[in-house]
Amino acid sequence: MILLVALAALLSGLTTFIGSSYTQSTPPDLGLPYLVTLGFIALDLLVVLAIGTLIAVTTTTPSFVLIGTLGFMLVARSYSAIVALLTRDSTLVGNADGYQSSLSLLGYLLPDLAALDVRMISLYGQWQFLPEDWALRVVSALAYAAALLGLSVWALNRKKFA
Repeated sequence: MILLVALAALLSGLTTFIGSSYTQSTPPDLGLPYLVTLGFIALDLLVVLAIGTLIAVTTTTPSFVLIGTLGFMLVARSYSAIVALLTRDSTLVGNADGYQSSLSLLGYLLPDLAALDVRMISLYGQWQFLPEDWALRVVSALAYAAALLGLSVWALNRKKFA
């Protein structure tokens, strides 16, 4: 989180510095929309940290922590976009209905991390890009992270150390 704050401050400073000599039709809003965007990124990182913690506690192979966490991030960020794409154009794959229903089942097992991407509100300075159900998305991501961290604590307490 400290690195996120440091990089956010650096990005804000560079954007302000470059923006002083380069005019845009819609300059980035580095006020409250930027802070909201950083909050959503921090929530995304919290969910990834929670799954990484659970994998680290339960696995015996150190490299699986990195591979499993990266795989989780890839799937959790992409499955909703694939479902939306298949809804618009079902000719992309054979048996699109079966493929789409299988991917939709992931919605019950994984949080939709792609839904936490709200960079557009800061980039364009317009709150209309914030999803209407943002509170539900935040609560569900927090609940998912809390459940994973609770499961990690439970697994760590049950683990027998040599």
